[in-house]
Amino acid sequence: MPDEPLAPDAGSAVAARGATLRQALSVSIATALYGVSFGALAIAAGLGLGPTMALSLLMFSGGSQFAYIGIAASGGSPTAAIATAGLLGVRNGLYGLQLSPLLALEGWRRVAAAHLTIDESTAVAAAQPTRGLSRVGFWWTGLGVFVGWNAMTFAGALLGDLLGDPRRWGLDAAAAAAFLALVWPRLADPLSRWAAAGAVVVALALVPVTPPGIPVLGAAVVAIVLGWRTPSTPTATPSAPSPGAIT
Repeated sequence: MPDEPLAPDAGSAVAARGATLRQALSVSIATALYGVSFGALAIAAGLGLGPTMALSLLMFSGGSQFAYIGIAASGGSPTAAIATAGLLGVRNGLYGLQLSPLLALEGWRRVAAAHLTIDESTAVAAAQPTRGLSRVGFWWTGLGVFVGWNAMTFAGALLGDLLGDPRRWGLDAAAAAAFLALVWPRLADPLSRWAAAGAVVVALALVPVTPPGIPVLGAAVVAIVLGWRTPSTPTATPSAPSPGAIT
């Protein structure tokens, strides 16, 4: 007797989970590839292999890492490098506020999730229609980027001189393009479009006149202010995690 087809609900759940996993994989690969450039630039800035890998493993925030080595390479003081990197890392704390009700984690899982809370894992998690899929997207993206980023950082640190300028290979645009493709479909309502446009204008205005990190925070303030001043509307409670979801 042939196998019975999956029930419609079960089939839809499997398809939705597969789509989330593909999304997580594509974002992870695009982001990890750019880790090659960080490894190469860190070595060029005078960091050894050990400090370079420590930054990727422990800091694990691409923007903060690039800010740190950029200041170090230009002769800036360690204090300025650390302060700038920390300033850029503030956004991850804001992401944590958004993700906390979605993930609902405790104990060591909460600590692990905090380390994996980055732009990409937050975007994939927030883009999912249910809490269960948000958890799948967060963990698979966060772990995928962590493993790939550190592997590519190691490769870039060893082979940086052979690769030359990473911008020749388009790696500087790969992660940004993947992130934009993920966020673009969510700009479906006027408020989202106004928030995105305002954030772009503020960030571009601040780039020439402020230190690294300030434009990112300025763009975030636009979204916060618009969200605060806009009356909220009731939304459906996220569904319970699916049986196969990562918890």
